[in-house]
Amino acid sequence: MIRYVALLRGINVSGHNKIPMARLRDLLTGLGHTDVATLLQSGNAVFTSDDADPAAVGRALAARITEELGLTIAVHIRTREELSAVVAGNPLPHGTALPKQFLVGFCNEEFDPARLDGLDPASYAPDEVRAVGRELYVWLPTGILETRLGPDFWQKRLRGTDCTTRNWATVTKLLALAEG
Repeated sequence: MIRYVALLRGINVSGHNKIPMARLRDLLTGLGHTDVATLLQSGNAVFTSDDADPAAVGRALAARITEELGLTIAVHIRTREELSAVVAGNPLPHGTALPKQFLVGFCNEEFDPARLDGLDPASYAPDEVRAVGRELYVWLPTGILETRLGPDFWQKRLRGTDCTTRNWATVTKLLALAEG
């Protein structure tokens, strides 16, 4: 049995793509998963499955959401071990001092660090960005509303990237839930 974390992108934001967490738990249970728990209202779930293919687990959940709720939602899946590696491999450890201003972007494919080439870190300091595998670590010490990472980063550098973000507080709570 494998412990998984599901991160749904773009649900329950400003009244759009509403999925109550009880309904998400029901959908996961209906797919045969067990020990299902959710965290917050933004599409975070932890569950156990005998399916050893994380991508297939994500596709099945996305298909069930479309089938039963009529919503097309990107689903990002990590195993407990992968999420643990995300936390342990944090390249910006100082970001944990303000966990709500430190984001992890979970992408469904490996993020090509070359997409950040030509982006001058001095132009968006004190903010910082690092790509590691399928994750982007984004430190915004003055907050997301005050970030100096402008449209060049958010709209151009990330264009076509299937990614969802969670703040560090949520990431570590999900890991604790997955390990619990």
